[in-house]
Amino acid sequence: MDEERIHHAISDDGTRIGGRVLGQGPPLVLVHGAVADGDSEWGAQLPRLTQRFTCYVMSTRGRGLSTDHADHSPQRLVEDIRAFVDSIGEPVALAGISGGAMHALGAAGSTDAVRALVVYEPPIFEVADEAYLEHFRQTVVAVREAVTRGDPLEAGRAFLRSIASDAEKDLLAGADDLLEEAGRFAPVDLLEFQHHIAGHAKVSPTDPSTLANISAPVLILHGDQTPHALFADGVRYVADHVPDAQTRLIPNAGHLAATLGAEAVTDEMERFLDAALAPA
Repeated sequence: MDEERIHHAISDDGTRIGGRVLGQGPPLVLVHGAVADGDSEWGAQLPRLTQRFTCYVMSTRGRGLSTDHADHSPQRLVEDIRAFVDSIGEPVALAGISGGAMHALGAAGSTDAVRALVVYEPPIFEVADEAYLEHFRQTVVAVREAVTRGDPLEAGRAFLRSIASDAEKDLLAGADDLLEEAGRFAPVDLLEFQHHIAGHAKVSPTDPSTLANISAPVLILHGDQTPHALFADGVRYVADHVPDAQTRLIPNAGHLAATLGAEAVTDEMERFLDAALAPA
């Protein structure tokens, strides 16, 4: 894979958004979730995806090849993605994992440059109950305490274990390098999490009117082992509000399946995108 190709865009507030460009084929913009940048989130999926797509592995502000800005509100993260997509100069496929999926939905609802969208378990705060919100608050406290102590390993562990299935927790138990890499992004995530602590952001990327404005076909993926009802409820919410949406359940998969390189996730992405991007 060619590591020297870099693409940059300028977000609405002047923040420079960057990403590596790898592979050959139709353009596919890949958006990371929390405690990650583009390279760390999609690294396990890239060997296959780059055989079929030109992958634009972007990072939102404060991560990867992008510059930082004091404003980490959901609105700005959506603008980062939209600006990056629009700057490519042709219609693209778009894919996002977890929080990146939430922001990718917002971006797809604000540009006509998205031909197809794949999202894996976006957290939809419109359907979050008080039990999940309290779990989320406690996770944020644990992450903040680890960051304050200068302990990225524990910061990464606190966040990833909070969303992992039992099988994924077993994998994480011996993955200190992965956990420490995740914890490296925790200070940026804390800036983003503060907008959701009250249960929802002031401007939600997944407002029904935004989702209704998505004209591209959308595939919503989710795992049958993900521990929190928030994600299954979110899948139904998105499917109910996006005009052209379909869902796929991945057997034996949890919330970290895409990050950990589950082949079934890539299988579903390729199948859907091949059909969605095929000439009419």
